[in-house]
Amino acid sequence: MSNALPARMTAIAIDEPGGPDVLVPVEIDRPEPGHGEILIRVGAAGVNRPDVFQRLGLYPAPPGAPETPGLEVAGEIVGMGPGVTNWRLGDRVCALVGGGGYAEYCLAHESHALPVPSGLSLTEAAALPETFFTVWTNVFERGALKAGETFLVHGGTSGIGTTAIQLASLMGARAFATAGSPEKCEACLKLGAEAAIDYKTQDFVEETKSLTKGRGVDVILDMVGGDYIPRNIKAAAQDGRIVSIAFLNGSTAEVNFMPIMLKRLTLTGSTLRARGIEEKAGIAAALREKVWPLLEAGRVKPVIDATFPLQDAAKAHERMESSAHIGKLVLTLE
Repeated sequence: MSNALPARMTAIAIDEPGGPDVLVPVEIDRPEPGHGEILIRVGAAGVNRPDVFQRLGLYPAPPGAPETPGLEVAGEIVGMGPGVTNWRLGDRVCALVGGGGYAEYCLAHESHALPVPSGLSLTEAAALPETFFTVWTNVFERGALKAGETFLVHGGTSGIGTTAIQLASLMGARAFATAGSPEKCEACLKLGAEAAIDYKTQDFVEETKSLTKGRGVDVILDMVGGDYIPRNIKAAAQDGRIVSIAFLNGSTAEVNFMPIMLKRLTLTGSTLRARGIEEKAGIAAALREKVWPLLEAGRVKPVIDATFPLQDAAKAHERMESSAHIGKLVLTLE
């Protein structure tokens, strides 16, 4: 560990559960990397919906994770714990972390870090890990989306949605998305969606049935839940897979299981933060092989809605809760 690193650092703390104003900058001890860990001088940190839930007191950090919010960062490796073999000091990486991203320095397990793709800034790279890990494992591993199949993502202009549209279409699937305004629908089309459905004026069940000549959709990625759960079942094709990753409208619904049986549907879902080191490492390895070449070639790119200085984390959360954003929100420290 370099002696030049400060012993203290600025981080964003959650004073108490509440609105965006409970996010306040504080001075805390800089963390020390343990076995297999790298210390990253953070250049940028992604802002994600789970951070909002953590701020509200609804999504506590898992055991051993920092209380500081933030699930993804990009920056320079400035320290390494024992057993690190994949990286060197000075490497530019982006990483999935269990917490602690809203800070000047952050720890990551070395197997959860990926090189910053050439041509991308640290701000752009910070928008990759949480979103790309989530989309890859849920759409292509759990959902098993294949070329030639149809895919529907709800919330097409979220960080997850903008990523899922790009990857699904590049992998040879027909991508559809729901969004809440003509402007957002247009953004989905520009990213490669074959169709964008304005959920405020159109019924996504009817629209997807029409788009698929009555067959329905092979894979549905749902972050809404609530009344979307039975509607997803109606919209799904024979042998369809419905993958739930969040519940903005609640996690309960009354469901008729007969169509699930008759259509041979798979209802599944997952969370990312609580998964073990090896599971996350496996996702990182798959991304490096399958997706990082697309990023390097400029065929996929994170969509950045807005950036905010670290001290303005509260403003970033206000923007996220307004749902006006198209793409990712990022905190910058450069």
